[in-house]
Amino acid sequence: MYFETAKMQGALRSFLSNGSVIKNAVLQRVRVVNPLLQPAAFSRFESVTPARIEEHGFESTTISDILQGKGKGADGSWLWCTTDDTVYDAVKSMTQNNVGALVVVKPGEEKSIAGIITERDYLRKIIVQGRSSKSTKVGDIMTEENKLITVTPDTKVLRAMQLMTDNRIRHIPVINDKGMLGMVSIGDVVRAVVGEHRQELDRLNAYIQGGY
Repeated sequence: MYFETAKMQGALRSFLSNGSVIKNAVLQRVRVVNPLLQPAAFSRFESVTPARIEEHGFESTTISDILQGKGKGADGSWLWCTTDDTVYDAVKSMTQNNVGALVVVKPGEEKSIAGIITERDYLRKIIVQGRSSKSTKVGDIMTEENKLITVTPDTKVLRAMQLMTDNRIRHIPVINDKGMLGMVSIGDVVRAVVGEHRQELDRLNAYIQGGY
Protein backbone atom coordinates (compact mmCIF):
# COMPACT_ATOMS: atom_id res chain seq x y z
CA MET A 1 0.00 0.00 0.00
CA TYR A 2 2.80 2.42 0.91
CA PHE A 3 4.66 1.73 -2.34
CA GLU A 4 1.49 2.28 -4.37
CA THR A 5 1.01 5.63 -2.66
CA ALA A 6 4.62 6.67 -3.19
CA LYS A 7 4.39 5.69 -6.85
CA MET A 8 1.18 7.72 -7.28
CA GLN A 9 2.62 10.77 -5.53
CA GLY A 10 5.85 10.55 -7.54
CA ALA A 11 3.93 10.33 -10.79
CA LEU A 12 1.86 13.36 -9.81
CA ARG A 13 4.94 15.43 -8.99
CA SER A 14 6.42 14.47 -12.35
CA PHE A 15 3.18 15.41 -14.11
CA LEU A 16 3.09 18.82 -12.44
CA SER A 17 6.76 19.55 -13.06
CA ASN A 18 6.30 18.75 -16.74
CA GLY A 19 3.17 20.87 -17.12
CA SER A 20 5.08 23.70 -18.79
CA VAL A 21 6.74 21.22 -21.12
CA ILE A 22 3.32 20.01 -22.30
CA LYS A 23 2.15 23.59 -22.85
CA ASN A 24 5.29 24.40 -24.82
CA ALA A 25 4.71 21.30 -26.92
CA VAL A 26 1.25 22.57 -27.82
CA LEU A 27 2.66 25.94 -28.76
CA GLN A 28 5.47 24.30 -30.73
CA ARG A 29 2.84 22.45 -32.72
CA VAL A 30 1.44 25.83 -33.81
CA ARG A 31 4.86 26.79 -35.13
CA VAL A 32 5.16 23.57 -37.10
CA VAL A 33 1.62 23.45 -38.48
CA ASN A 34 1.48 27.07 -39.58
CA PRO A 35 4.50 29.29 -38.91
CA LEU A 36 2.64 32.28 -40.36
CA LEU A 37 0.22 32.21 -37.44
CA GLN A 38 2.97 32.36 -34.85
CA PRO A 39 3.10 36.16 -34.25
CA ALA A 40 -0.66 36.55 -33.95
CA ALA A 41 -1.11 33.38 -31.91
CA PHE A 42 1.61 34.22 -29.45
CA SER A 43 0.56 37.85 -29.20
CA ARG A 44 -2.96 36.80 -28.25
CA PHE A 45 -1.67 34.12 -25.91
CA GLU A 46 0.65 36.47 -24.05
CA SER A 47 -1.87 39.28 -23.72
CA VAL A 48 -5.06 37.42 -22.79
CA THR A 49 -4.76 33.71 -22.17
CA PRO A 50 -2.68 33.59 -18.94
CA ALA A 51 -5.30 35.54 -16.99
CA ARG A 52 -8.12 33.36 -18.25
CA ILE A 53 -6.24 30.15 -17.61
CA GLU A 54 -5.15 31.25 -14.15
CA GLU A 55 -8.72 32.19 -13.30
CA HIS A 56 -10.00 28.71 -14.12
CA GLY A 57 -6.83 26.65 -13.76
CA PHE A 58 -5.78 24.09 -11.19
CA GLU A 59 -4.12 26.78 -9.03
CA SER A 60 -7.60 27.95 -7.99
CA THR A 61 -9.18 24.54 -7.39
CA THR A 62 -10.12 23.98 -3.76
CA ILE A 63 -10.99 21.04 -1.54
CA SER A 64 -14.60 22.25 -1.67
CA ASP A 65 -14.56 21.63 -5.43
CA ILE A 66 -13.47 18.03 -4.82
CA LEU A 67 -16.19 17.40 -2.23
CA GLN A 68 -18.84 18.86 -4.50
CA GLY A 69 -17.56 16.73 -7.37
CA LYS A 70 -17.74 13.57 -5.28
CA GLY A 71 -21.28 14.32 -4.14
CA LYS A 72 -22.83 13.95 -0.71
CA GLY A 73 -23.02 10.19 -0.96
CA ALA A 74 -19.28 9.82 -1.57
CA ASP A 75 -17.68 12.71 0.31
CA GLY A 76 -17.10 10.62 3.44
CA SER A 77 -19.14 12.87 5.73
CA TRP A 78 -21.28 9.94 6.80
CA LEU A 79 -18.42 7.45 7.15
CA TRP A 80 -17.12 7.39 10.71
CA CYS A 81 -16.65 5.14 13.69
CA THR A 82 -16.30 5.78 17.41
CA THR A 83 -13.37 5.35 19.76
CA ASP A 84 -15.24 2.48 21.43
CA ASP A 85 -15.77 0.48 18.22
CA THR A 86 -13.54 -2.52 17.64
CA VAL A 87 -10.86 -2.31 14.98
CA TYR A 88 -12.52 -5.30 13.32
CA ASP A 89 -15.78 -3.37 12.85
CA ALA A 90 -13.92 -0.31 11.59
CA VAL A 91 -11.97 -2.31 9.00
CA LYS A 92 -15.17 -4.11 7.99
CA SER A 93 -16.82 -0.74 7.38
CA MET A 94 -13.86 0.41 5.27
CA THR A 95 -14.08 -2.76 3.18
CA GLN A 96 -17.83 -2.53 2.67
CA ASN A 97 -17.61 1.12 1.59
CA ASN A 98 -14.39 0.74 -0.40
CA VAL A 99 -12.47 3.41 1.53
CA GLY A 100 -9.07 3.38 3.18
CA ALA A 101 -9.78 5.44 6.28
CA LEU A 102 -12.50 6.46 8.72
CA VAL A 103 -12.86 9.55 10.83
CA VAL A 104 -13.11 8.63 14.52
CA VAL A 105 -15.50 10.46 16.83
CA LYS A 106 -16.31 10.16 20.49
CA PRO A 107 -19.55 8.27 21.27
CA GLY A 108 -22.51 10.64 20.89
CA GLU A 109 -20.40 13.42 19.32
CA GLU A 110 -20.62 12.84 15.58
CA LYS A 111 -19.27 16.25 14.59
CA SER A 112 -16.32 16.28 16.99
CA ILE A 113 -13.26 14.56 15.55
CA ALA A 114 -11.27 12.42 17.98
CA GLY A 115 -8.88 11.10 15.35
CA ILE A 116 -8.59 8.95 12.25
CA ILE A 117 -8.02 5.25 11.61
CA THR A 118 -6.52 4.00 8.36
CA GLU A 119 -5.59 0.75 6.67
CA ARG A 120 -2.00 1.54 7.57
CA ASP A 121 -2.90 1.70 11.27
CA TYR A 122 -4.50 -1.73 10.97
CA LEU A 123 -1.46 -3.24 9.26
CA ARG A 124 1.17 -1.69 11.52
CA LYS A 125 -0.59 -1.82 14.88
CA ILE A 126 -2.69 -4.95 14.60
CA ILE A 127 -1.35 -7.36 11.98
CA VAL A 128 2.38 -6.73 12.46
CA GLN A 129 2.10 -6.71 16.25
CA GLY A 130 -0.08 -9.81 16.33
CA ARG A 131 -2.97 -8.15 18.15
CA SER A 132 -6.63 -9.10 17.85
CA SER A 133 -8.78 -6.69 15.84
CA LYS A 134 -11.90 -7.99 17.61
CA SER A 135 -10.65 -7.14 21.08
CA THR A 136 -8.79 -3.91 20.30
CA LYS A 137 -10.67 -0.60 20.38
CA VAL A 138 -10.28 1.95 17.61
CA GLY A 139 -9.23 4.51 20.20
CA ASP A 140 -6.20 2.39 21.05
CA ILE A 141 -4.60 2.56 17.59
CA MET A 142 -6.01 5.66 15.89
CA THR A 143 -4.05 8.79 15.09
CA GLU A 144 -5.30 11.23 17.72
CA GLU A 145 -6.76 14.65 16.99
CA ASN A 146 -3.75 16.58 18.30
CA LYS A 147 -1.56 14.80 15.73
CA LEU A 148 -4.07 15.01 12.92
CA ILE A 149 -3.42 16.91 9.71
CA THR A 150 -6.59 18.49 8.35
CA VAL A 151 -7.70 20.90 5.64
CA THR A 152 -10.65 23.25 5.23
CA PRO A 153 -13.00 23.58 2.23
CA ASP A 154 -11.03 26.67 1.13
CA THR A 155 -7.66 24.89 1.09
CA LYS A 156 -6.16 24.81 -2.39
CA VAL A 157 -5.81 21.33 -3.88
CA LEU A 158 -2.09 21.82 -4.52
CA ARG A 159 -1.60 22.73 -0.85
CA ALA A 160 -3.46 19.59 0.22
CA MET A 161 -1.31 17.54 -2.14
CA GLN A 162 1.84 19.04 -0.60
CA LEU A 163 0.63 18.24 2.93
CA MET A 164 -0.18 14.66 2.01
CA THR A 165 3.09 14.13 0.18
CA ASP A 166 5.30 15.74 2.83
CA ASN A 167 3.64 13.78 5.64
CA ARG A 168 3.25 10.54 3.67
CA ILE A 169 -0.46 10.25 4.31
CA ARG A 170 -3.18 9.05 1.97
CA HIS A 171 -6.27 10.57 3.60
CA ILE A 172 -6.99 13.96 5.08
CA PRO A 173 -10.16 15.07 6.92
CA VAL A 174 -11.97 18.22 5.81
CA ILE A 175 -13.28 20.39 8.63
CA ASN A 176 -14.70 23.84 9.26
CA ASP A 177 -15.77 25.71 12.37
CA LYS A 178 -18.86 23.51 12.63
CA GLY A 179 -17.05 20.18 12.51
CA MET A 180 -16.20 17.43 10.05
CA LEU A 181 -17.36 17.81 6.44
CA GLY A 182 -15.79 14.81 4.77
CA MET A 183 -12.60 13.07 3.75
CA VAL A 184 -10.27 13.55 0.80
CA SER A 185 -7.84 10.89 -0.43
CA ILE A 186 -4.65 11.17 -2.44
CA GLY A 187 -6.60 9.62 -5.30
CA ASP A 188 -9.14 12.45 -5.17
CA VAL A 189 -6.31 15.00 -5.27
CA VAL A 190 -4.57 13.27 -8.18
CA ARG A 191 -7.78 13.12 -10.22
CA ALA A 192 -8.52 16.79 -9.51
CA VAL A 193 -5.05 18.01 -10.51
CA VAL A 194 -4.83 15.83 -13.63
CA GLY A 195 -8.35 16.82 -14.64
CA GLU A 196 -7.57 20.52 -14.28
CA HIS A 197 -4.36 20.12 -16.28
CA ARG A 198 -6.32 18.51 -19.09
CA GLN A 199 -8.90 21.27 -19.05
CA GLU A 200 -6.18 23.91 -19.04
CA LEU A 201 -4.49 22.36 -22.05
CA ASP A 202 -7.84 22.03 -23.82
CA ARG A 203 -8.48 25.75 -23.21
CA LEU A 204 -5.04 26.63 -24.48
CA ASN A 205 -5.47 24.50 -27.58
CA ALA A 206 -8.95 25.94 -28.21
CA TYR A 207 -7.55 29.47 -27.89
CA ILE A 208 -4.77 28.75 -30.37
CA GLN A 209 -7.29 27.26 -32.77
CA GLY A 210 -9.51 30.31 -32.43
CA GLY A 211 -11.99 28.98 -29.91
CA TYR A 212 -11.71 32.10 -27.72
